[in-house]
Amino acid sequence: MNLDQLKQLVGEAARDEVLKLPAGQVLGVGTGSTANCFIDALAAHKGHFSGVVSSSNATTERLLKHGFRVLDPNAVGVLPAYVDGADEIDPAGYMIKGGGGALTREKIIASMAKQFICICDASKQVPVLGGFSLPVEIIPISKGIVAQELAKLGGTVSLRMAKATHTDLGQNLGQPFVTDNGGWILDIAGLQIKNPPALESQINQMAGVITVGLFAKEKADILLVSNASGVSRISFQ
Repeated sequence: MNLDQLKQLVGEAARDEVLKLPAGQVLGVGTGSTANCFIDALAAHKGHFSGVVSSSNATTERLLKHGFRVLDPNAVGVLPAYVDGADEIDPAGYMIKGGGGALTREKIIASMAKQFICICDASKQVPVLGGFSLPVEIIPISKGIVAQELAKLGGTVSLRMAKATHTDLGQNLGQPFVTDNGGWILDIAGLQIKNPPALESQINQMAGVITVGLFAKEKADILLVSNASGVSRISFQ
């Protein structure tokens, strides 16, 4: 079973999970290739929900193409669930997210939800976070000082640049990658994150940081993880 098939499998499992929720509620939907598989799987059942809240412009576009009613988060109260992928997830349900650049909006929508349903393939499960570079969204004017502060954590800090795959998002090749919020992203490679809640708080307090892609306060409540033998469901305390 290849990676695309694993993503499709867990997307379908997430569809079945959220369809257990009472009808007529608003669902939070994440960003990325695995979240896209979930959106595609849920499309035939969109009438089960009164609307959805999206974590990125790209997700909103996909949802609208499928006919979902996309709502402004400011017009919505509490969500019953938020479904999204992860770049890494540890045994406690702490995650690194933001490989696609939507970390801030993802964290906002996750904070609105009663439960975070993480969907991924087994390769994203790690004993300690940090193998995947940790993204930090910043206000562009703060790049110099924030990069200095982040370097003190012991990793290698780099400014994320727009790639050819980003040009369809209106990004200029070779220029800094720009988030939906107009921010830049600094990626920190080479960390071993043994205390995710403490590091999340430390980085978020740096002047110029919009948010960090550590999801410790907004950690996963349920993990649906796919491998060659199927999908496993794990609940976190």
